[in-house]
Amino acid sequence: MMLTVEQVLASQKANVETLLGLTSKAFEGVEKIVELNLSASKAALAESGEHAKALLSVKDAQELLALQSGVLQPLAEKTAAYSRHLYEIATGATSEFTKAFEGQTAEAQQKFAGFIDSASKNAPAGSESALAVMKSTVAAATNALESVQKAVKQATDVAEANFNAVTNSAANVSKPAAKKR
Repeated sequence: MMLTVEQVLASQKANVETLLGLTSKAFEGVEKIVELNLSASKAALAESGEHAKALLSVKDAQELLALQSGVLQPLAEKTAAYSRHLYEIATGATSEFTKAFEGQTAEAQQKFAGFIDSASKNAPAGSESALAVMKSTVAAATNALESVQKAVKQATDVAEANFNAVTNSAANVSKPAAKKR
């Protein structure tokens, strides 16, 4: 099976379109991170100013301790919220890349399977065993790729669950600490 110029050009055009789409998604992710960081920085600056003003109005040590403990929990909650938001941006971008990769892989597998089928129809007599080996190799590679994709999905799910547990426990731990002071 020989590739025609039109097929090569169509393939290259599809690859360029995929690359441009992924680049666009990457820039969207960067924009979201920049927006998140700007809003977090603005909020931190405003809160720092308010906290500095409150510190200047403190009259005794007990009032200072109360003021400091009042800052602890909101800080932990905001840090957890920031981390969750950043994680959501990252996983959203990663899922776009994963979808594109899986789509490209499936398309390549289909084309290769079509190539093998075409080759088997046009193969000379006596080459059946070589084609059978090639077909079984392709099937084994496909199964291995599917297994890897499932393992990556499971690992991602576990990592996400662990991340959520850690951020929730960090926020929950700071609540009693803030109340004790």
